[in-house]
Amino acid sequence: MYTAPSPVGEPTTHRLERPLDELVPAPVVARMRRLRLALMVGGAIGLIPWIVFLVTTLPANYVAHNWPATWVGFDVLLVAFMVTTAVLVFLRRQLVPLTAFTTGVLLICDAWFDVMTAGPHDLWVSTLTATLVELPLAVILITTALRILRLTVTRLPLEMPRKSVSGNTRQEGASLLLQNASANAQIAAARTRIYNP
Repeated sequence: MYTAPSPVGEPTTHRLERPLDELVPAPVVARMRRLRLALMVGGAIGLIPWIVFLVTTLPANYVAHNWPATWVGFDVLLVAFMVTTAVLVFLRRQLVPLTAFTTGVLLICDAWFDVMTAGPHDLWVSTLTATLVELPLAVILITTALRILRLTVTRLPLEMPRKSVSGNTRQEGASLLLQNASANAQIAAARTRIYNP
């Protein structure tokens, strides 16, 4: 396990402080990146003929089976992600971006299917709830997730161990402590603005 010196002189063993090659070898990272890229490009290319097929073959009207179970199941999933996001925000956990982003995407899907499957009498209600409730909430959740992610990525270099070029003198150590304290205060203020708008 990698033990990095901390600014206060105590050894730390945080995973983020380890060199990347120690966690995952570079060839493995490159292979995983190529595989994921191939899957996404292949999936996108494969969906194009599928979409053309659907456009030409799907009927305008279709009687869906298990309609109540489909919508109730989707709404239960949406509520579960909303509650999870709320709990994680309350506990100030770093998993908030994952659940917030997912909840936002589910809200967009819900708005889309509500409007697209609404009957003539229900279309205005579906459109109204989509534009006034679901889509604005989705935008708030997704942008908040991206802001937290950006803050986290910005903060990581501040938590990484710093090594002095000329050696760790007492004066340089004190200077690092002051820099870290100032940066951490700025991050705490930014985090407060994100979690408590």
